[in-house]
Amino acid sequence: MRAFVLEDYATPPRLAQIAQPQPGPGQILVKIAACGLNFADLLMCKGTYQEAPPLPFTMGMELAGTVIGHGPGVRKPALGTRVAIFAGQGGLAEYGVFDAARAVAIPDAMPFEQAAGFLVAYGTSHLALTRRAQLILGEKLVVLGAAGGVGLSAVALGATMGAEVIAVARGAERLAVAKAAGAHHLIDSGDGDLAARLKAFGGVDVVYDAVGGADFDAALRATRPEGRILTIGFASGVIPQIPANLLLVKNISVMGFYWGGYLRFKPEVLDQSFTDLMALYASGRITPHISATFPLLQAAEALALLQNRKSTGKVVVMIEPR
Repeated sequence: MRAFVLEDYATPPRLAQIAQPQPGPGQILVKIAACGLNFADLLMCKGTYQEAPPLPFTMGMELAGTVIGHGPGVRKPALGTRVAIFAGQGGLAEYGVFDAARAVAIPDAMPFEQAAGFLVAYGTSHLALTRRAQLILGEKLVVLGAAGGVGLSAVALGATMGAEVIAVARGAERLAVAKAAGAHHLIDSGDGDLAARLKAFGGVDVVYDAVGGADFDAALRATRPEGRILTIGFASGVIPQIPANLLLVKNISVMGFYWGGYLRFKPEVLDQSFTDLMALYASGRITPHISATFPLLQAAEALALLQNRKSTGKVVVMIEPR
C-alpha cells in the first residue's frame, strides 16, 4: 500500500510502498478515506513533538475511514462502521491498524473530510473551554490565532457557549473566516498595540492562546481580575515567560492544556466530550471549516501550506482510491 513515511529527521517524509498491516489483539483495520493535518505533524517531522514515535513511521495524527477488519477478540466497532480516530501516526496511508478503543463512530451525514479534521481541533477547544477554563455565558473570550485549526474551533464553540468572542488573526481574509465562525469582534494582529485594543473592550475573561510569544504577553496585560489563560500551543515559536507578579495582583490563572494527555489519564473525559461534540454537529451548531484538500500524492504540498500559515481552519489529505 501507499503511505507517507518519515524515515529520518534529516530528510523530508516521502510517499512509499509499504506492506499493508494486519490488526492484532485489540485493534481494527481501517480503510482510510481522509487524514487531517495538524501543527503537531510539522513538529513530528523535526522530532520536536512531545510524543515522537520511533523511526520510521507513517505520518498523519488523525484520520477518518471505514472499519474493514478486526483483530483477535475485537467485535466493535462493527465492520462497515464509519469512524474518526486520533491515532498519533498512521493516517497518511491507504490502510491502518489502530486501537479499537480510540475509534469514534461518526454520523452518516458527516463527510470523511470533516470527520478527519474534527477530533483534535474541536476536542481541544471543547475540553479547554468547558473543563479547564469553565467559560460561562456572557464572558469575554479572546482567541489568539483565531483562523487556524484549533483557533477557529474555539471561536465557534465559544460563540455557541454564549461568550462574547474576540478573534485575533492576521489579515482581512483570515478575520473574515473567524467572523463567519461566530466571532463578535475582530482584531488584526498586525495592527497596533494588541493589549490596548483588548483593553478597549473592557479587558477579557478568558484567553485561548495557540500562539504564544508577544500575543500572549499582550493578552495577559488585558486580562481581567480572576481571568483564565489557556496555553494551547506556541505557533509563534516563542514560549512565554510568565511574570508571576501579574498573576498574583490580578488573581489570574494560567492553565496548561494538552488534549492528547487525556488519552492516558482520563479517557472517559474524551468519550463524553466526543458525545457532546457529535450532538452539536448533528444539530447544525458547529461545522468544521476545511480550507484545502489534497490527494495523497500531494501530502508534502499540504504540509507546506500548513507550514507557511496560508491555510484557515483545517487542511485535509484525501486518500484517493487507486
